[in-house]
Amino acid sequence: MYDAIFFDLDGTLVDTESLSIDAGLAAFAEHGHAVGREFFEGLIGSDDQASDAAFRLAFPGIDLPAVNASYRARYHAQVAKGVPLKPGVATLLPALRWPAAIVTSSGRASAANKLSLSGLAVHFAEVITRDDVTKAKPDPEPYLLAAHLLRVSPARCLVFEDSETGAEAAHRAGCRVVQVPDILPSQGRWAHLLAPDLLTGARLAGLL
Repeated sequence: MYDAIFFDLDGTLVDTESLSIDAGLAAFAEHGHAVGREFFEGLIGSDDQASDAAFRLAFPGIDLPAVNASYRARYHAQVAKGVPLKPGVATLLPALRWPAAIVTSSGRASAANKLSLSGLAVHFAEVITRDDVTKAKPDPEPYLLAAHLLRVSPARCLVFEDSETGAEAAHRAGCRVVQVPDILPSQGRWAHLLAPDLLTGARLAGLL
């Protein structure tokens, strides 16, 4: 049925999106910028470059390096306390009978840290990060690279994503997409299957 299974990381396998938003809100407040939670929610699935561009547009003259330094310190402090898994991850990953890869908009160091702290690294043959591509999600390049590295056709790959940005990237790459929304609801525009949780999505896709 499939030759490989690809997973987004944040919001799909690890429950870190809310940690990131909380850290961002605190960092912006520390530097005197009032920003609503919905602003950060709108950036879910975006890489750092796209997020930085949005910050500069919304807050002209912002000392972004200082804000980002505060954000990173707060976020890493939270992550260091533990990386909670999304429901169903501990059941699904050991049950997979196909090669698997992580395809994330996080940088390589950040992704490696989260995979190590969560104990998930052992399940994946490849980890594709923002550092490995010239164009991030929603461009299809990250998923095309994953398929290339595993020597499979994108059409024979199943992808699990939580965000619209990630689902669009996988869909445009020609993969079959299961979307499991995390913080933001979705109508599944870019998904072949829309599921309330990972295990339901896996069953609908025929993995379990």
